[in-house]
Amino acid sequence: MTVNANKSKKMTCKKVSFYTIIGLLFAASIIFVNHNHSFYDRPIAEVIKADLEDTVNVVDMHNNEDQLFTQNIIAQLKNGEEKGELIHLTNQYSSSGAYDQQYHIGNELFVSIGKKEETGLTGTIKDVKRDKYILMVTWIFVFTLLIVGKKQGLFSIISLAVNAILLWYALDIYVNNSNISLLLICGISAVLFTIISLLLVNGFNEKTYAAIVVTLLGTFISLFIAYVVLWLTSERGLRYEEMQFLTRPYRMVFMAGLFIGSLGAVMDVAITMSSSIFELYEKNNDITEKALKTSGLDIGKDIMGTMTNILFFAYISGSMPVLILYLKNAVPLSYSLSMNLSLELARALAGGIGIVIAIPIGLYTSIFFVNRKRAKL
Repeated sequence: MTVNANKSKKMTCKKVSFYTIIGLLFAASIIFVNHNHSFYDRPIAEVIKADLEDTVNVVDMHNNEDQLFTQNIIAQLKNGEEKGELIHLTNQYSSSGAYDQQYHIGNELFVSIGKKEETGLTGTIKDVKRDKYILMVTWIFVFTLLIVGKKQGLFSIISLAVNAILLWYALDIYVNNSNISLLLICGISAVLFTIISLLLVNGFNEKTYAAIVVTLLGTFISLFIAYVVLWLTSERGLRYEEMQFLTRPYRMVFMAGLFIGSLGAVMDVAITMSSSIFELYEKNNDITEKALKTSGLDIGKDIMGTMTNILFFAYISGSMPVLILYLKNAVPLSYSLSMNLSLELARALAGGIGIVIAIPIGLYTSIFFVNRKRAKL
């Protein structure tokens, strides 16, 4: 009893220490982001007064009605040599808010300082300082992961941070070395993403090893199938207009994006199949291989449709604003869809192929590792 009590006390102390560290990090980051103006080179001004001066109704060339509003803003500079001085700004924004927005008291703006007049400094608005809002959303995400996932949630955050750094480094290598294939860089990155993510979240065990094998096989096979299909069809139906500003081969960039996009979906299916098969085995060590196959296929059928829909909605959602813009300006539906959704649909289809392939691969790979585990007993 004494040993168990000591263990319980140690676990409680560790939890208290962990949550204390998280709380201190949260408080420190909030304080810092609200007082970090001196770390910026660009002048920052906080809005202390915002008056609406004028409203104008306008009609564009397509007979779409809109309203233009003009604000007179007085803001206080928060950094630089003019810190503490007032600056007068003018903001014109539309009711649609596509390229502009209305500002309110308390908003912090990046500004350029003009000449000094009798009424004080004048300037123009360049952008909005959004770091405090991004930080709050990030902390909500972190707290949600920690509350729901606990230890695994913490490892998920770590793996996400590591993968983000790896992706940034990989793209930096490609940008600075144009002779290196982007697909090769993404292939190496995909292997590292898979290994780091699954090992951190699920640990070193047969379930994780099976998921790693399934993820890599499913992703590379789906990429190969997509490449063959694009080669056979000569890429007819794909519109690369949105990539025309790139100075690198746009087809290679598209394939690399398709590769990374498929990876996440296949990894999700892989760990789901692997976890399910191993859970069935751990609940009943005497379960037959035939029963595992039957149950695994049923699980695969259940997740196949939902995962494919997730991919479709994830890709299509990014094109909705432009699609609405096309349709609102009386552009034919077929042309609007082909211009805006061809690449997204191709990515969704490639990811869907990866999901479907990952189910049987995940099933038989997991059963292989289960049988291997049985043989050791």
